[in-house]
Amino acid sequence: MRAKLPGEQGFVDRDGVKLHYEIYGDGPETIVFLPPWSIVHSRVYKAQLPYFSERFRCIAYDGRGNGKSDRPAAVAAYALDNYLADALAVMDAAEAGEAILVGLSFGGMLACALAAHHPERVKAAILGGTSASIGPGYAYATPQHFLARHERFEGWNKYNRTYWLRNYPDFADYFVRNIFSDPHSTKQIEDAIGWASDTTGSVLAKTVEARSLPPAFDVSEAMYRSIRCPMLMIHGEDDQIQPLSRAQAVAEVTGAELITIPGGGHNPFGRYPAKCNTLIVDFLGLKLGIPAREGAVRRSAKTGKALYLSSPIGLGHGRRDIAIARELRKLHPELRVDWLAQDPVTRLLEAHGERIHPLSPRLASETRHIELESGEHELNAFQAIRRMDEVLIANFMIFQDAVDEGGYDLVIADEAWDIDHYWHEHPELKRAKLAWLTDFVGYVPMPSGGDHEAFLTTDYNAEMIGHIERHPAVRDRAIFVGNPEDIAPLSFGRDLPAMRDWVPRHFDFAGYVIGAHPESFGGRAELRERLGYNRGERVCIVTVGGSGIGGHLIRRILQSHALASARLPGLRMIVVAGPRIDPASLQAPAGVEVHAFVPNLDHHLAACDLALVQGGLTTCMELTAAGTPFLYFPLRNHFEQNFHVAHRLDRYGAGQRMDYATATPDMIAQAMVAALQAPPRFRPVEADGAQRAARMLADLL
Repeated sequence: MRAKLPGEQGFVDRDGVKLHYEIYGDGPETIVFLPPWSIVHSRVYKAQLPYFSERFRCIAYDGRGNGKSDRPAAVAAYALDNYLADALAVMDAAEAGEAILVGLSFGGMLACALAAHHPERVKAAILGGTSASIGPGYAYATPQHFLARHERFEGWNKYNRTYWLRNYPDFADYFVRNIFSDPHSTKQIEDAIGWASDTTGSVLAKTVEARSLPPAFDVSEAMYRSIRCPMLMIHGEDDQIQPLSRAQAVAEVTGAELITIPGGGHNPFGRYPAKCNTLIVDFLGLKLGIPAREGAVRRSAKTGKALYLSSPIGLGHGRRDIAIARELRKLHPELRVDWLAQDPVTRLLEAHGERIHPLSPRLASETRHIELESGEHELNAFQAIRRMDEVLIANFMIFQDAVDEGGYDLVIADEAWDIDHYWHEHPELKRAKLAWLTDFVGYVPMPSGGDHEAFLTTDYNAEMIGHIERHPAVRDRAIFVGNPEDIAPLSFGRDLPAMRDWVPRHFDFAGYVIGAHPESFGGRAELRERLGYNRGERVCIVTVGGSGIGGHLIRRILQSHALASARLPGLRMIVVAGPRIDPASLQAPAGVEVHAFVPNLDHHLAACDLALVQGGLTTCMELTAAGTPFLYFPLRNHFEQNFHVAHRLDRYGAGQRMDYATATPDMIAQAMVAALQAPPRFRPVEADGAQRAARMLADLL
């Protein structure tokens, strides 16, 4: 899922070559994102466009040779003159006027040429991993090396026309891996290889051959010395494509501000987007007086302020977080809590009278992304989170704005993965104390993912472990929602520690946190009467949480209704579709009640006789605490539900696990009968988890 779609798009036809451009946002100032080398297209700026288009008018276009733009046949079509003319043509078509330019790699050189030869069009320039026509370079960059014949194509000898025409995919893989020489760059590499597959070795060969054609304008050192607009350069210390010494040469003759990323590779915009976006914001504010953020609010010693983030994937996190906030206010009555939250969590918060932060509507929907990643009762949760990177960086930047502007004393993040990741990666961005809550630690590969998924989960776990061990002060308090025994007896991956050894050294344990413990609901008979359940009826609730993934499971269960009713006199089946599934789309049979959003669903789960649910931890633990028999159907390839949640439920002796793929309607009906006939013997769930978590948070205030 894209974090933001363009508001306008079109083509510019220049000398018979069509160039595709997109426009995002409608701010008073314009930013033009210039294309790098044609091995990638404008999606290379996916970590910048959603955020900057909130305050700026942003224009991005595919350079000739890739994306939706044309791939002309002639070598001369790829001369530098044409790339410069393309930029001006797109700017004219999009009515860019005088703009701020952002250029990665070759795009940085284009920005410099525009700033020197068309200064009236350039207000400022930001260059990332810039290429340049001055300074030292690598031998492979010359057309002579490119056209030389080699007996063996290894290393940079793959930068060769003959090899590109013979095995372009292997060269693209090699080149992209050298772009992202930074550790833990698997997702960026995967993206860029995909973008590289949108062009061909023949097209790229023409772009290099065209470098021997002298441009019609000056590109010497004198050109760089003539630049007068403010310039920011961001360059990786370990750039394998454009050496840092080349950026230093440009900075020396232009007076540009040069920021070096320690150990960084060639694409800092893609690999370190939070850092780069913040540097750009600060640069534009300092040099051009453009306020990308409102003024910061000072903290008050009299009234504490907390910013609370609750995972939007389902509603369970929201219920437990409301309970924690309620207990925290008992300890700090003056505390003001703002919630930076998304639908459907915002519906739950509003129903409980909580205050929603005004920046919340700007958040890209994580729930929508998860739904798009899902199949028929299937969700590879790890891969879905990996592919949510564009959404997460967009939402992190909105969060960073909220913290910078809000004067908060404390940030409480319940599985807000973006905040934990980017503040650990860039501790200097941290603006308040951070309390991190989670009910599981560690990605686990699914067998269907094979060795590659095992490699990826290990890499992600290693990055997380390294973050925490290098910067232990980023988390002022890390709270595991559960007990040490709830940690799955698994390893983080090859050559990494066991979860049960590592997690207790870095987390405090609050015990399980339930929104409201069933023991507070009163007697079961009284609760049933209050909810309108009649004596003698057997109430079965079917619920799949707050996302739209559960439609297939509900329909399968509905097929079992007639079979179960024949075996269970007095059966009353109630389906809670959740806020993102249209109840009418389920076509429930006669006798089945269907509801959408139910704010007090936990009360109904405590009062019913049986529940059929997905494998989400919160709902399953609410049922466990209530002693309600239940069947649960973990999503296929969902590592958390199949490993972490299943381990915890086994420890409590709760629930009967069902396999959706093999569970026929008749099997489901039989399991319902068996569950109602066998009295549950669940281990008790503690009732003071919210109070314990609140006391841990109160210490930070």
